[in-house]
Parts: sequence; C-alpha cells; structure tokens
Amino acid sequence: MIEQTIEVTDLHKRFGPTQALDGMTFTVAPGTVTGFVGPNGAGKSTTIRVILGLDAPDQGRALVGGQVYQHLRYPLRHVGALVDAGALQPSRTGRNHLLWMARSQKLTASRVDEVIELVGLTSAARRKAGGYSLGMRQRLGIAAAMLGDPPVLILDEPFNGMDPEGIIWIRRFLRSLAAEGRSVLVSSHLMGELEDMADQVVVVGRGKVLAHASVEELVARASGDQVLLRTPAPDQAVKALQRARAAATVIDRNTLSVTGIEAQRAVEILGQAGVAFSEVTAQRASLEDVYLQLTGGEAEFRAAVDGQVGR
Repeated sequence: MIEQTIEVTDLHKRFGPTQALDGMTFTVAPGTVTGFVGPNGAGKSTTIRVILGLDAPDQGRALVGGQVYQHLRYPLRHVGALVDAGALQPSRTGRNHLLWMARSQKLTASRVDEVIELVGLTSAARRKAGGYSLGMRQRLGIAAAMLGDPPVLILDEPFNGMDPEGIIWIRRFLRSLAAEGRSVLVSSHLMGELEDMADQVVVVGRGKVLAHASVEELVARASGDQVLLRTPAPDQAVKALQRARAAATVIDRNTLSVTGIEAQRAVEILGQAGVAFSEVTAQRASLEDVYLQLTGGEAEFRAAVDGQVGR
C-alpha cells in the first residue's frame, strides 16, 4: 500500500447567497486519524463532497495522493468513504450491495466476504439491507469503504447509530487503520470519542479553518495554567500566592482558582508559608471545551437561552 495524503487548499464554494467554503485549507497525513469538527453549516460536508468529486469548488483544489478524485482510476482503491449510510438499495442483501460496488472496481467476491467479516456482518450479509438497523448500515458503509483496501479513509459521522460495543469497535478499528499508514479523516460531533482517538483535529467554522493542531496542543492551549486549590485558610493562601505574583481568586469558602504558576510551584509556595491545603489540581480542558471556545460565535443555528423562551 502506497501512503497518500489528503490536501485541501484554499477551497471556496458558494451556493446562491451562502458562502459554504471560504478558503478551507488543511492536510491529513498518512498514519494519522484527523478529526474534522465544526457546527452545522460550518462547511464540513461540502468539503468532503469536494474531496470526493461530488461538488466542484469555485476556487482552490482538493487532492488525494496528488490527484483530484475524478482522475483516479478505480477510485475505491485509493479512497474509501462513508458519507451516507442510507445510500443503498433496500431490496438488495448487504452482500449483493457490496458485490455491485466491487464489480465496478474490478474487485473479487472473496474481497467482499473479507470486508463483511472485517466489520462483523457475516451473520447478516444475506439479509436485505432495508431491514438493517442504523448501526448495521454504518458497518455496511464501512465495509464498502474498505473494499479497495484504500490508503485514504473519509468517514462522515461513523458513530451514528452505534451501540457502545460498536463505538468501541470503530474507535479501535480506525486507530488500527492509521497504524497501518493510512490517512483517516473523521467528521463527528462526538468530541469525547475524537479526544480518545484522533491525533490531529481540524476545527472549522463558516467555511474556514479555525484551528488545526494535535489534540494535546489544543487541550493544553485551552487549559492555560489554571490550578484549583482547596485550603482551610483561603485568606492566608491568597496572600502567600499573591506575594509570589500569582493571581488567586476565592471561588467558594475553601476553594481558590490560581493562575500564573504551575501546580507544583503552588505547593512549594504554600509549604514555605506554612499554609495548610488538602488539594492542588492542575485544571485540564476537554476537547469539547476547546471546540466551544473556538466555535462560540460560529454556529448557524442556536437555541434560545435558558429562561428566555417565550419572552
């Protein structure tokens, strides 16, 4: 398998008065799982459609292994994609659905049986796909994406409809694909799953990239240097910390929020000042916190604020 990169460069796309993409630029490198996140209307689906040749950009380009999708011969051998788990003929069996796709790519029936086993659908393969649950359709879509053993995978909301066992399976499965050197792009609203699985995250809003970095870097950036301190002597602790040029704020009777120093340094300061404490904890943001900080003003649709409905 030849490693291939997804390259999205300065994509612009307008649908009537709506600017769907406004300079979208990022890369997905081999050997990584890259999360692709943003509010509804941020441009994620349009970007994926452009990469897959389903929409043409007004400006810019999207390449897979240095080529546009339309120029790929037998594209499923280069790019596997799950865009819509419901895009199937319900009267066909799951196996026949995959056979139809395989024949278009000069792939064998034995490969169809391999991917059916890979995604855990062997017992349901000869049932009509119209009777599949959403989770089973997702597995069938992943099997279709894997038919050509592609070096690039693009999955749009692959966790939808999955039960807990299915979520654990797909998390491990995508990590294993990246470990084999594949480039994996995953669009999802489940920040907790991406935080545990993704190497890189691309955060988008209003058709452009707001941030593109590793999960660790984004979380560290959002966490800052805030320390939570619990002490029976908050006033003494505040004075000791302020003498060391740290900012300390009492947030309840025995709890302080401290910034400007690391947790270990706070322990040293309190120890030197003889101030008792029961807990000193460095506060770590979650990927969800990062997402909300970056996209706070980017959501296309927003619910009413609590307590304001009907006013």
